Amino acid sequence: MKTAIVYHSSHHGNTKKLVDAIAQGNDVTLIDASAQGRADLTGYDLIGFASGIYGWKFHRDVLRFAEENLPEGKKVFFLCTYGGRPSTKAISEVVKAKSAVEVGQFGCQGYDTFGPFKLVGGIGKGHPDETDLENARRFFQGLCR
Repeated sequence: MKTAIVYHSSHHGNTKKLVDAIAQGNDVTLIDASAQGRADLTGYDLIGFASGIYGWKFHRDVLRFAEENLPEGKKVFFLCTYGGRPSTKAISEVVKAKSAVEVGQFGCQGYDTFGPFKLVGGIGKGHPDETDLENARRFFQGLCR
């Protein structure tokens, strides 16, 4: 199954760790939404969108990329890392507007030093850890069956 994962990862690289773990050993094209504004996704069977959670939503670059590049009717999944809690509402709305089909989502805690968390040295230290990465790989393998 030909797969692309569109991602944004900054600060501590939490999301990049997830997408790299999934891509390793699989036929997955990684697209950095912040570095590449346009891409032809029509040839992909499965498209993932991955981001840390910023203000209870995916990063604006991932949302914009999905709005501008997601073809109608594609199978889509979500990956996220978060300090507080996962939230896929904004990206789900974009996907629904494109008549795409959400086939799953995976999220895990990530190291977070935003705002007041910086004062206490951050939360989620060490995450995503190897267990998180293995769970992400299993999640992806389940989508490919």
